[in-house]
Amino acid sequence: MGEKSRIFPKRVLQPIERISEVLFGLIMALTFTGSLSAAESGRAEVRTMLIGAIGCNLAWGFVDAIMYLMGCLAERGSDLRLIKRLRSAVSREQARDIVAEALPLPVARALTSADLDRISVDLARGGSEARSATLTGDDWLGAVAVFLIVFISTIPIVLPFVLLQDAWIALRISNVIAVSMMSVAGYAFGRLAGYRPWVAAGLMVLLGCFLVALTIALGG
Repeated sequence: MGEKSRIFPKRVLQPIERISEVLFGLIMALTFTGSLSAAESGRAEVRTMLIGAIGCNLAWGFVDAIMYLMGCLAERGSDLRLIKRLRSAVSREQARDIVAEALPLPVARALTSADLDRISVDLARGGSEARSATLTGDDWLGAVAVFLIVFISTIPIVLPFVLLQDAWIALRISNVIAVSMMSVAGYAFGRLAGYRPWVAAGLMVLLGCFLVALTIALGG
């Protein structure tokens, strides 16, 4: 379905999606760096960890990108079903109900009957004639963005192990970078969600550390 038939055009990736992808990449990388014993590990162990962390995030970047495309197809299919329902509506009242169900509740409540009528007519007239959901260039661009975000979020975490010979120092610097990145992600999430940014930043760090510890404990 073309962009004009979407109810709410959106960016390639919404801010909350970018934050989620960064956090996901951080957790995946930290499951490898967190399992490294800095006191006992030599360069061979560090190299194995680096390969594992980068390889894992590459794989999960692909998986997450595929899941993103599947979500786009599902959303596009939902749009098509909406247009089909509007075109088969037998009355204005039914068409209004269909549009109202598709809108967020606060938005639907703020619209008048005339507004809903206008939206339903515009959607029914301007909707795509496609019978099945298809992917657009923006969808593929979003999938590439998902992959890159998951993968690139690994680099600051593993970079100290590449640049430094001392595994103990590298691990400590890596942890500081990880905590800083989780704090920034939490702060941004707090601003988007309407929470206190610094409280959200602290909670994000705690949540990230808990998820990493849980993943390591479960053998992830």
